[in-house]
Amino acid sequence: MPFLVPELKKLGRLALLASLLTLTGCGFQLRGSSPVPAALQPLAIDCPASMPGQFCQSLREQLKLGGIELRDPGQSDYLLRLSDYRQDRRASAITAQAAAAEYILRHTVAMELVTRDQIPLIATTDLSASETYRYDETNVLAKQREEDELRQQLGDRLAQQVIFRLAPMSRQRIDALVQEHTADGGEPELP
Repeated sequence: MPFLVPELKKLGRLALLASLLTLTGCGFQLRGSSPVPAALQPLAIDCPASMPGQFCQSLREQLKLGGIELRDPGQSDYLLRLSDYRQDRRASAITAQAAAAEYILRHTVAMELVTRDQIPLIATTDLSASETYRYDETNVLAKQREEDELRQQLGDRLAQQVIFRLAPMSRQRIDALVQEHTADGGEPELP
């Protein structure tokens, strides 16, 4: 039996290593470690009142946790414009009695990034997140709470997608896009 102890320790280390490699490979990041480069500072966010306040707050918090300095539009070098936030709920499955058995929630937002001089760095891009949940008409209140939680999660996912779209904006990339825009007198090629 004593000979099994070293083998179990070895298996434990291998399991830990496999877990770490899996998390690294899937793009996992610790909360608060923003992939947004420092080159986008200071940054302003145009998040109009028509947007869900929780979405805008989640985006601001994630950027601040990542060390991004947020300022008013008149005091920033870059402006992140958010618009056209849409929430859609559709039945995706029905019961034999023609009642909804499953719903798909889809949230969509448009984003663009421009410099202080209105040079586009990221053209208007639609981002979306969706989630499916089962509906039980005998437990309406619990399903309503579940739907509300899913809406919050979808807003958080959209905020993360916005941040990941900003990730490639290094100083070299920004300079190249600005130079291309001024040289061509038109739109730069965007990722």
